[in-house]
Amino acid sequence: MNQPSNAPARTAAAQWPGPPAGARAAGGTVPSFSDDGAWTDFRCAVRAILDGEAQAALGHAGADNARFVQLWDRLGGSLVGGKLTRPRLVLLSYSAFGGRDRQAAATLGAAFEMLHSALLIHDDVIDRDLVRRGRPTVGALYRQDALELGHSGTEADHAGNSAALIGGDILLAGSLRLAARAGAATGTAEDVLDTLNAAVLAAAAGELDDLVYSLGGLDIDVDQVLDMERLKTASYSFEAPLRAGAVLAGAPAPSAERMGAIGRTLGIAYQVIDDVLGTFGDPAETGKSIDSDVRSDKKTILGAFAAHDESYLAAHASYRRGEAGIEDVRAALSAAGAEEAARRLAHRLVRHALADAADLAPETTLADDLAGVCTFILERTK
Repeated sequence: MNQPSNAPARTAAAQWPGPPAGARAAGGTVPSFSDDGAWTDFRCAVRAILDGEAQAALGHAGADNARFVQLWDRLGGSLVGGKLTRPRLVLLSYSAFGGRDRQAAATLGAAFEMLHSALLIHDDVIDRDLVRRGRPTVGALYRQDALELGHSGTEADHAGNSAALIGGDILLAGSLRLAARAGAATGTAEDVLDTLNAAVLAAAAGELDDLVYSLGGLDIDVDQVLDMERLKTASYSFEAPLRAGAVLAGAPAPSAERMGAIGRTLGIAYQVIDDVLGTFGDPAETGKSIDSDVRSDKKTILGAFAAHDESYLAAHASYRRGEAGIEDVRAALSAAGAEEAARRLAHRLVRHALADAADLAPETTLADDLAGVCTFILERTK
């Protein structure tokens, strides 16, 4: 079976020790994040900052503009209900390097949460998804408005996509504003903005790869899928928050870079599991249909691992022709060992990340804190 030639999992020096005491919980949550009083206060601060940004935006555009108020109401739906993983990673890294200005850290955490929502809104347009976290996407809501006004499906799609692009752009701009404010508080604005900008560019490159790969005509292997997922998701979801948290705390550049590398490895593992859940997860938990990736011919780690399995290729082709169901594709992937191979890869990646964390900051709780992140990555169900 193909193995990524440049995957850091090959050099993992540590064994996955399991979560720290009390870290396991049902539903894929991370108790060390949610049960700690300091984290609860931090999370509330992040929420308050996001609420404040919405109110400030309404003030600039005019709170009497009913359409803009409605847009922010709908954007708010994309900003709530998440696990706030990115703000937690900012806090974790910031604290590991001695950062003490929790408000600055919360502001930076809010910047990454806003960036995350912006990219998800745009991603829903690209993937033509109408449901996110079990609820209608921003675009789907405006699409429904257009349908109720009697417009055609084509016009309704255009309305939904247009509104989603506008909303995503607003959140993207807001994330940069928050990052600049956080950096200004600690004298690191330029470096913080550079980190966020690099994450945006990487995500754009990964999204473009994802789009081009879905067009077909290319023989995409495991390495290419992992690189695409590193760019599209790991860069802004794990690598940049951990690096930016260290930068905000004034960590030396080499240490901040190593934190970013740890995040990159964890982010790839996260996306590998995300691919597994996208096909083998419970839609009631994931809020996403199990045929979305296959329907859009999305290139995932599952398909890459099964790329040379004739039974899988036949089932996939039959599904695309409307002659087979998604269960046939899932059965073929299982028989090819794709799910098992993906989960093994994710475990190897988190072992590598933990080994690096223990080496980088042996006198801190960094590795223990990241163990909770690893538990969440490997055991989550949504």
